[in-house]
Amino acid sequence: MKLTFYGVRGSIPTPGKEFAKYGGNTACVHIELNDGTDIILDAGTGIKNLGTKLAKKTSEIHLLLTHNHWDHIQGFPFFAPIYQADRVIHITPGKTTLNEPDAILTQMSGSVFPVNYQSLSSDIRLKALSDDINQWNIGKARISRHPMNHPGGGSSFVIEEGNTKIAYITDNELYPPYKKESDFLEWVEFAAGADLIIHDAQYMISDMPAKSGWGHSVAEETVKLAMAARAKKLALYSHDHIRTDSEIEKVEAHCQSIIEAVESELELFAAKEGLTLEF
Repeated sequence: MKLTFYGVRGSIPTPGKEFAKYGGNTACVHIELNDGTDIILDAGTGIKNLGTKLAKKTSEIHLLLTHNHWDHIQGFPFFAPIYQADRVIHITPGKTTLNEPDAILTQMSGSVFPVNYQSLSSDIRLKALSDDINQWNIGKARISRHPMNHPGGGSSFVIEEGNTKIAYITDNELYPPYKKESDFLEWVEFAAGADLIIHDAQYMISDMPAKSGWGHSVAEETVKLAMAARAKKLALYSHDHIRTDSEIEKVEAHCQSIIEAVESELELFAAKEGLTLEF
């Protein structure tokens, strides 16, 4: 399995030299299974660059969406494969409070984007799963989903192929002031033993309580989750749009100090565009 980060930023894209190291594109992660099957996690602006690569292939594409907020779907109209004749693209929307599974398509109404999705030449197959389906297969990979704590709801995903397990948990407030969909121990079980946890770390304890209830975790709690789940690696993800490269480096160093203080074997890094991991 090969995993590449194409967008790691939260809320809005952030251009500028002070954001260049980690990148300014919003949420998008590409997973290529051992047999070449392509799975995409979210369709933020990072999916545009991924589309340039995937347009060179003809195989089917599987897109898993956590939810429909702008920073997770806004790159889709610029995803080259949707303009390729008969290219099959499977879309599985997240389980959200508002039942709008086709929101990623209807943003291309001709009003805020010049191309209407109904005129696309690709073969887009959107399938909203019933509430009782939380596990299914894509190729030789096993997919699991779990409800995240975020305004409007959504789904986090685990992708397992062979002995490799990846947990993708973004836009998730571990200790929200509102009624939570999943508690800490449920997240520990969901991500247990993961080779890599990609988790929302948009804020820090110092950002609270001003950002409490916004639907994002603080980095310190994310580290504790990864250690409790006995994960091998943790990627700090969904970087706040105002956080510069130097500030992200400070967050990373602070989180590393937490790990070292308890002598954990967890490997930690701040996710950045273009980084590829092989398992």
